Amino acid sequence: MSKTARKSTPSPASHTADSHDLIRVHGARENNLKNISIAIPKRRLTVFTGVSGSGKSSLVFDTIAAESQRLINETYSAFVQGFMPTLARPEVDVLEGLTAAIIVDQERIGANARSTVGTVTDANAMLRILFSRLGKPHIGPPSAFAFNVPSVKAVGAITVERGNSKAVKQTFSRTGGMCPRCEGMGSVSDIDLAQLYDDSKSLNEGALTIPGYQAGGWNYRLYAASGFYDPDKPIGKFSKKELQDFLHREPTRMKIAGINMTYEGLIPRIQKSMLSKDKEAMQPHIRAFVDRAVTFTTCPDCGGTRLAEAARSSKIKKINIADACAMQISDLAAWARALDEPSVAPLLKALQHTLDSFVEIGLGYLSLDRPSGTLSGGEAQRVKMIGHLGSSLTDVTYVFDEPTIGLHPHDIQRMNELLLRLRDKGNTVLVVEHKPQVIAIADHVVDLGPGAGSAGGEVVFEGSVEGLRASGTLTGGHLDDRVRLKASVRASSAALKVRGADTHNLKRVNVDIPLGVLVVITGVAGSGKSSLIHGSVSGQGGVVSIDQAPIKGSRRSNPATYTGLLDPVRNAFAKANNVKPALFSANSEGACPTCDGAGVIYTDLAMMAGVATPCEECEGKRFQPSVLKYKLGGRDISEVLAMPVSEAEAFFGAGKAKNPAAHATLERLAGVGLGYLSLGQPLTTLSGGERQRLKLATHMAEKGGVYVLDEPTAGLHLADVEQLLGLLDKLVDAGKSVIVIEHHPAVMAHADWIIDLGPGAGHEGGRVVFEGTPAELVAARSTLTGEHLAAYVGARARAR
Repeated sequence: MSKTARKSTPSPASHTADSHDLIRVHGARENNLKNISIAIPKRRLTVFTGVSGSGKSSLVFDTIAAESQRLINETYSAFVQGFMPTLARPEVDVLEGLTAAIIVDQERIGANARSTVGTVTDANAMLRILFSRLGKPHIGPPSAFAFNVPSVKAVGAITVERGNSKAVKQTFSRTGGMCPRCEGMGSVSDIDLAQLYDDSKSLNEGALTIPGYQAGGWNYRLYAASGFYDPDKPIGKFSKKELQDFLHREPTRMKIAGINMTYEGLIPRIQKSMLSKDKEAMQPHIRAFVDRAVTFTTCPDCGGTRLAEAARSSKIKKINIADACAMQISDLAAWARALDEPSVAPLLKALQHTLDSFVEIGLGYLSLDRPSGTLSGGEAQRVKMIGHLGSSLTDVTYVFDEPTIGLHPHDIQRMNELLLRLRDKGNTVLVVEHKPQVIAIADHVVDLGPGAGSAGGEVVFEGSVEGLRASGTLTGGHLDDRVRLKASVRASSAALKVRGADTHNLKRVNVDIPLGVLVVITGVAGSGKSSLIHGSVSGQGGVVSIDQAPIKGSRRSNPATYTGLLDPVRNAFAKANNVKPALFSANSEGACPTCDGAGVIYTDLAMMAGVATPCEECEGKRFQPSVLKYKLGGRDISEVLAMPVSEAEAFFGAGKAKNPAAHATLERLAGVGLGYLSLGQPLTTLSGGERQRLKLATHMAEKGGVYVLDEPTAGLHLADVEQLLGLLDKLVDAGKSVIVIEHHPAVMAHADWIIDLGPGAGHEGGRVVFEGTPAELVAARSTLTGEHLAAYVGARARAR
């Protein structure tokens, strides 16, 4: 090779492929984003911050991650794409430098009643293989240990098309591990018939009291027009045969009201439609009915293990698979390490790695048989992370949505280490976060704002953490905030006594929770906080519980419909114009017929992403033109729904449109910091923090003396926490008792009384390790919480 040729060869360091080190976003306009353009460094940790509703999720999830997933889906064949969700292209001019995105969000894992921590990870599958190989006595393949697989035996004939071959008789059998009594649910249900119907009435008189079975609906017609009994006859006077057909008849194909339908008894129909679903995923009114009508008891055959007797009989070192799944994962990891079986060495190594990942990520206190529907948003997010920790993938984009939710300050450092490890493997890590501890480890920060909703959607800072501190933005100004302990605390005159609490890991806890003050329950994740409050306080009379379950809604749902605000507004419009209230609902008679009240037309383009275009008939207003002629206070219904909460509060607070019921709801919405939201804004466009506060505002309308809030600071910017504390003070000053499960140091410092659980997680927790005022906790420094709170408020370290 000549010298000239050698000189012209580019060195590896200057290769063109290495120049693609940025994700470029130009002209992003999704939701409230205002045509923003940014450049995000690859293979770095970038934190996106800003007040709730400023556009963080719109930029990270709805633009960058959504386009990455859409482009990946387009690489599949048209046949495969037909089975995948159709994703529309985000509103953005240019997106360059994208890599495959893996989203680790806070959506609950599987709403299936048979879904557990073990089934949503590989741990349960590996345990089944382990027991099928090593279990004594041997009972069958891995399916024999699966509570989701029933045992099946069948005899039949098959015809094989080979020359003159005839039908061949074959016996088919499959050994499953499902308990036949409870069908793998772990519990059996007993239905209170008095909650299903009023036996003094006939069907035509409205005897059925089940949600969705009201007179006139399909469910009602199924029974009233079946012909098995007289719909005008009181149910209490049904003969034995009629009552059997009404309650228990097997599915029967027949014509009812001129339509081919399948009739089945009321009880099996309810069991299929309601009881086979995860109760936590039900709509509130359905869940209330199930709580009222159904009693769940542990299955007497399997003892709640969900497994058949054969699966429970096979053991490894005196432990069966049910015992293994019920163990705390940290203990199960130690048990797996003690197994020395060369025949399954690779399997054991993989199982040990998965179990160690649980412990490493701070979830060692869980058990594999824990129903996945009971996990908090933060726990669900960390369970999803487990599969990625040992992944060999590099140069992908990991997208996290507030990974520190549900974490004690002690645990946040561990989460930071995991985020940095993912980055150091050569991945791009994008994190939407408010906590200063996470912002501090960022290589790059993007701050959105300056406000929320229409006042946000702009990049107000982009650069380093030090640059953010000096930037003068809302986030930069609050980054080093430290609160002071209250000079004086409120005194309590009564207490809620909890005795012998033993839910989950609680060790027969006795504690007096002061009433009439602000009480904060704290402790590391898994210490027993939620078990104590939701197991012993929530559900009592006069207790309003606001948990972490996310509110769900379609694109037709909005703050006005969710809070019940639309009802007094519709009635006010109807009264002012002497017409029916149904005209002022976009889901009823007043809906635009062209778009059916949606305001947009959704067009399915088969192989391509569908598109949504504003309805030309109503111009996106969702109502018929004739309805918009009716006014209230000079505004039509579409103009009212387009108002932000703050404007609507003034509109319904005085003048011709004065409406005390609507004004009270709007006051609550403004009180939780949602004054910028439009009344008609679809719930699907709200951020997680906005939904949480919308739920809080709605529950505040309920009558009760004790309010229980589960991590109300979730999704809140540093600047919004102060407003939340003011809201909590307002509740206490109004004579309410407020109990808050919280990790945020600012909320702890603001408490009148703190109850700290621990000292650790799982079976290392479950005890009350401190009761007293925040000042006493800081002075004592006897717990992890005390140490972190002392550091937060700047108290001097005690000499040791």
